[in-house]
Amino acid sequence: MRSTRLPLVGLLALLLPLTEACTRKTVSFSSQPDAATLLATTDSLTTASDTASAPSLTNKRVALTKEQEKAAKAKAKAEQRKPKKKKNIFMGQPIKKGYAKSGPKGKNQQVEIFYYLKNFQQPNLQAPGRYIYDASKHRIYKASPGELDPKSLVLHGPYKRLKGGKVVETGFFAVGTRHLRWEQTTPDNILQDKVHYEMGFPRDAVISYYDAEHKQLKEVIPYVNGELEGDYVRYNENGQREWDGQFENGKKVGLWINYWGFRNLKDRRHYVYAYGESGYEPEVATPELVMEYNRNGVLIYDKEKGYDKRGTADADPVDKRRPGNTRRK
Repeated sequence: MRSTRLPLVGLLALLLPLTEACTRKTVSFSSQPDAATLLATTDSLTTASDTASAPSLTNKRVALTKEQEKAAKAKAKAEQRKPKKKKNIFMGQPIKKGYAKSGPKGKNQQVEIFYYLKNFQQPNLQAPGRYIYDASKHRIYKASPGELDPKSLVLHGPYKRLKGGKVVETGFFAVGTRHLRWEQTTPDNILQDKVHYEMGFPRDAVISYYDAEHKQLKEVIPYVNGELEGDYVRYNENGQREWDGQFENGKKVGLWINYWGFRNLKDRRHYVYAYGESGYEPEVATPELVMEYNRNGVLIYDKEKGYDKRGTADADPVDKRRPGNTRRK
């Protein structure tokens, strides 16, 4: 047999296409293409002025030392933990917190937690009861009738009374008067009494006026659940107080005060009568006169002290401040 030999040139011509087909192409994943590629892919609508002011993405961050970084983290944590200062405001008025203690230490000690107005306001003069805090004696008082001293600390805000560490009374004050719901409980948290007030007046009270516009108050008869309970007050037609006292369990208790009712002299006492101490005892039919004052506000009779100037010239003197005045009959 004869062997067929291909010429060398022909063999090379056949192998050359196969070599190109098997050759691997190297693909570059470089994020920075070469200048030729960049020019080839540039948008024809982009100009040099569009990119001249573009911000640089390769700016270096300012390096902090370990101490500076630690201090910054500590400051951030402190800002998160810092409590926000609470503003004590009740019914739109800034208030301050107060405490008062009475009695010996132990189960019988009473603690009162309350608030009073930061800026003085005069309570309603016709309200049956107005309450202030005496900082010098650390006690809460029921104010006497008439305008209060601007230095008085007028109660305003939540109120709580504790006995032996147990809450026995809660409520609210508004500009010196009892307001909203008041509750009295035993140390075992058993409800004993509940009263609703509206700026000093019991919500269920019977209130009468001298005028149809309800501006001139005549009488406030307190009722709670259909029974007489709370502060009673009555005014003369000239607007001056005539009587005030308290009811408990449907009975008159404590001191009942009668006033002279002078137009130009507010709430000057005349007679003070004493009823029983508790409304849960038999009612005192005829009260006992314990004090009496003359028209000038001078005490002329005090049963407890045994003082009695009645029937003398000092009992009902002629008021010499106004000519023509005679003794009141």
